[in-house]
Amino acid sequence: MRYLLAYMIVVIVIGISGCVNGTNDTDNLTIKTSENSTQLQVEGTETQIKSGNLTYPAYVAAPTTGNKKPGIILIHSFRGLEPGYLDLVDKMASENYVVIAPRWQTFETSPSDPAVGQLIKDSIVYLKARPDVDSNMLGLTGFCAGGRYTMLFLPQIEELDSGVAWYGFPYSGGSATQPDKPVDVLEGLEYPMLIIHGTRDQASNISGIYAYAAELDAADKYFEMKVYQGQPHGFMIEEGQLSQIFEAQDAYWQMMTFFDRTLK
Repeated sequence: MRYLLAYMIVVIVIGISGCVNGTNDTDNLTIKTSENSTQLQVEGTETQIKSGNLTYPAYVAAPTTGNKKPGIILIHSFRGLEPGYLDLVDKMASENYVVIAPRWQTFETSPSDPAVGQLIKDSIVYLKARPDVDSNMLGLTGFCAGGRYTMLFLPQIEELDSGVAWYGFPYSGGSATQPDKPVDVLEGLEYPMLIIHGTRDQASNISGIYAYAAELDAADKYFEMKVYQGQPHGFMIEEGQLSQIFEAQDAYWQMMTFFDRTLK
């Protein structure tokens, strides 16, 4: 009887604690982990990518294991390669990928689309030259402006095998430096793309993402989409740091399991 009473007290305390702290439905949700997630030891270093007549600094991270693995190019947001992105590169690499993040704003805050496209191509050349990269398994992911670049260049660079576009701009373009809109080149999309977006994105309204998804579907292009209710633009990085909210952690899981399915 004494043990039964103690057990009932513990249950009551836990129940009360859950009621007091459960102010947000997402607080009690758990993040799934990929069965393929190995969490390998990672080495991160600074490197350089020669593109055109310029040399861009880049951050690259890779597992210390010697086997060949997929390569991923990460295109940071308009706010630069913030510390949160460096942590994200390391985290992605720990799941058996070689990940490189070129600092595409090194010489211009808003470089032309051709310049960024060439930098992505030259990052591919860098990855292919590494002995630990399987050149037949290459992915692209980007955030904000990088999300637009993912939408824009995944259909145009044939070496890429899949991509994840975070809160991108499918209808942005049509200027001298940005001649094409991502929606205008979607006919060239031959590989799977995952779109990640928030419903409260003021910079890139969710209605445009739904319209883009409809055009992808009408063109019979394979894509997946994960939308997070209530999330604003840039929810993966908060004040320069990798966000720890449920939605950000779940979105990371969505990205990595997508790459596991499409690249490995």
